[in-house]
Amino acid sequence: MEQILFSTPILLLILAWTLPWKAVALWKAAKNSHKKWFAALLLLNTLAILEITYIFYFSKKPTDKTGI
Repeated sequence: MEQILFSTPILLLILAWTLPWKAVALWKAAKNSHKKWFAALLLLNTLAILEITYIFYFSKKPTDKTGI
């Protein structure tokens, strides 16, 4: 019983940390039509490491270098 009570706050903290990151990453992947990223972000639980990486590095739209 004590082990369950000890692990519940830790699990809640993990959930509170990962859920917002996952939501933002999934939103950006869907908006950018990144289907493979969306599937990976949805299925893999990496304690928000993959989500943060996607948000800050891979979700950026390429800049238009033509100057038009």
